[in-house]
Amino acid sequence: MAGFRVRPLEAASWPDFAGLVERHKGVWGGCWCMAFHPEGLSRTKTPEQNRAEKESRVREGRAHAALVYYGQVCVGWCQFGPTPELPRIKHRRAYEKDLDVLPDWRITCFFVDRAHRRKGVAAAALDGALHEIARLGGGTVEGYPEDAEGRSVSASFLYTGTVTLFESHGFERIRRLGKHHWVVARTVSRAAVRDGRTVAS
Repeated sequence: MAGFRVRPLEAASWPDFAGLVERHKGVWGGCWCMAFHPEGLSRTKTPEQNRAEKESRVREGRAHAALVYYGQVCVGWCQFGPTPELPRIKHRRAYEKDLDVLPDWRITCFFVDRAHRRKGVAAAALDGALHEIARLGGGTVEGYPEDAEGRSVSASFLYTGTVTLFESHGFERIRRLGKHHWVVARTVSRAAVRDGRTVAS
């Protein structure tokens, strides 16, 4: 992860996030990373509407992500947030069928600039998201990654991350979701700020 730095998605960093999305034509047909929010996506919504909804959420503090920078350029992100902020997960019916208790936080998707894939951006983004979750109070965290072990999967389709990536950050497999996806979880301790530095409490 050398050479990367991470910032939270907020009003001040919105132009950097928007620049990355615009370089990739709105991402996934103009979704603007709205698919997991309550508003979701629909065929009647335009990319411009998705953009406006995302910007509104960011400026109101209702959207969270860890943005990864290489130099001054945003090259990727990991979206996370409290469960009510991100209710529309993939395989939702299967997930709710065996549901025990909802997590405090969800990690739902990653995106990496096509010129920076397979260089550790997703790992830096996940690390940044976990640090932000700790800073915001910590708690139980779930992800819904794909098990790509032994399979050839295009990096551009691994938007939920890989099981290997999550396991390298302390997550454990809880149960399957569909053929190749898993619910993974871990607990993140609340962070404290001491001498200007964020440390685990």
